[in-house]
Amino acid sequence: MPVQSVAVRDPAFHLRLLQQYLYLLKKYPVLTKSVTSGVLSALGNLLSQALERRAKAQRGSAAKDIDALGIARFASYGFCVTGPVSHYFYQLLELLVPSSVPYCMAKRLLLDRLVFAPAFLLLFYVVMNVLEGNKLPALQDKLRASYWPALKMNWKVWTPFQFVNINFVPVQFRVLFANLVALFWYAYLASVRK
Repeated sequence: MPVQSVAVRDPAFHLRLLQQYLYLLKKYPVLTKSVTSGVLSALGNLLSQALERRAKAQRGSAAKDIDALGIARFASYGFCVTGPVSHYFYQLLELLVPSSVPYCMAKRLLLDRLVFAPAFLLLFYVVMNVLEGNKLPALQDKLRASYWPALKMNWKVWTPFQFVNINFVPVQFRVLFANLVALFWYAYLASVRK
């Protein structure tokens, strides 16, 4: 009598995965957030490239191969910059504007949107320019061409997400929350920087 194979579904797998993530987050917060940021940044760049290839294929243009170095640059940026900088920014935000401060929600959002966002976007351009091996004139050209439109788009896209993130998401999960939104944001940034 033949035996039929049945896929085993382990409903506890997701729970164990979450428990392991929480354990690593507690024991190694900056490293865990950095690895998560690196992986999700790389996926965002891969998504951008896949969307670009698809658009070219629909137009009948020849699609270029996936740029593995681009994915590596975004992974490096996420690991070395996004994870640690975001971790410390959210910690600092809690110290500067605790929940007991009047209008704390608005103050946190203003600090994030008017101070952190422009500086972090500029840092993105500078670091990517270095990782791409470009000189200062190339950075200046990219800043002139796309920094202001990217910052305006950042304010439009990120403001509602950051309002929720910095006011309602527990501080230990804010980098993860932002990274999930950034998955699509990095796809946008990769496309406007070209």
